[in-house]
Amino acid sequence: MLLGVIADDFTGATDIAGFLVENGMRTIQLNGVPETSLDIEADAVVISLKSRSCPEHEAIDTSVAALNWLQQQGCQQFYFKYCSTFDSTAKGNIGPVTDALLDALNEDFTIVCPALPVNGRTVFNGHLFVMGELLSDSGMRNHPVTPMTDSSLVRLMDAQSQGATGLVNYQTIEQGAQPVTERFSTLIQKGKRYAVVDAFNQSHLETLGEAAKSLKLITGGSGLASGIAKNWTEHLSDQSSAKEAGKPQQAKTVVLSGSCSVMTNKQVASYAAKAPHLALDVKACLEQENYCESAFQWVLKNLDADFAPMVYATAEPEVLKAIQTQYGAQASSHAVEQFFSQLAHQLKENGVQNFIVAGGETSGVVTQSLGVKGFHIGPQIAPGVPWVKAIDSTLSLALKSGNFGDVNFFETAQGFYHD
Repeated sequence: MLLGVIADDFTGATDIAGFLVENGMRTIQLNGVPETSLDIEADAVVISLKSRSCPEHEAIDTSVAALNWLQQQGCQQFYFKYCSTFDSTAKGNIGPVTDALLDALNEDFTIVCPALPVNGRTVFNGHLFVMGELLSDSGMRNHPVTPMTDSSLVRLMDAQSQGATGLVNYQTIEQGAQPVTERFSTLIQKGKRYAVVDAFNQSHLETLGEAAKSLKLITGGSGLASGIAKNWTEHLSDQSSAKEAGKPQQAKTVVLSGSCSVMTNKQVASYAAKAPHLALDVKACLEQENYCESAFQWVLKNLDADFAPMVYATAEPEVLKAIQTQYGAQASSHAVEQFFSQLAHQLKENGVQNFIVAGGETSGVVTQSLGVKGFHIGPQIAPGVPWVKAIDSTLSLALKSGNFGDVNFFETAQGFYHD
């Protein structure tokens, strides 16, 4: 293994794994830290954790455990992957985990690069933008768990870490990798532990990837993965087959959507116009013991339709707010998660092999319910959303973060099957 990635959530892990495969690295994604060594033939391994918003000490412990396991497998470089919107509280967990990983590696410098220009996440003069808006002006300012009210990555990093943060601006980056490397050295001499790096196009990411070649630890979103992967090209044996292991087969398929993001709402509406669809009733989830069974039977009756049947909990913000007001946010969320968990398990037992899932939490719940411990990463359906295939079964999944993909995502995903 060449590259070891520690991702702080599930769909984020799949996101970066997809970019690595697109750039020729045979990649395996594992759900959690394995208890033993595994016989894996891959260039990169991505370990997905649930450490984005858990207590700080838990995030540190699981991240360092993942690092230790990856070191035991012989990985030569390590990548701490977090969200391209830098989701965190004032105290972490991005800063504390970065510090813990640096300490564990006995390193004293790394970069901070959440940029993902292909999905509208850019960094300019150290400020993070989302679809052209400052992070603090975007929808992330209202996030229920990690509201982002400051766009300065330098300030954000300084507030939640042990060291000081410097900046590598776009003027330096556009001069090439060598000036960037020299800027790293200058910042280190000034006592900086982290360098926020500008990036608002693919060329910037490729330059940064080259400049970061000698760093033991890199931190960022998934965008920089393409630049990092190019550093390993001479070590890759057969890049043409990187995507094949994760390509899905033609088989029974279902679409499950638990996200209420703006884009997923559009995707659900578009897909519902052409495919069988069933809107999840949260009240029935909470009050009717056999509700999941009725949904299961509905899916079975529609598996032979031209497009895979869709079961969705997606709702407009005002509808979601009304549901949470009536039943409580935690109770309603738990009911939906349990519904999708039970439904996915029943469908697997009855021959469904392909699961197209929208929403980070829903993706995690479905994957756990299916008992999948790891994936081969296949071709990307949309930037940051690849098909993945279980390493120990015939199951294939497309796991989509809420706002990723275009309006036709669910239909497009079904065009990747082998016959």
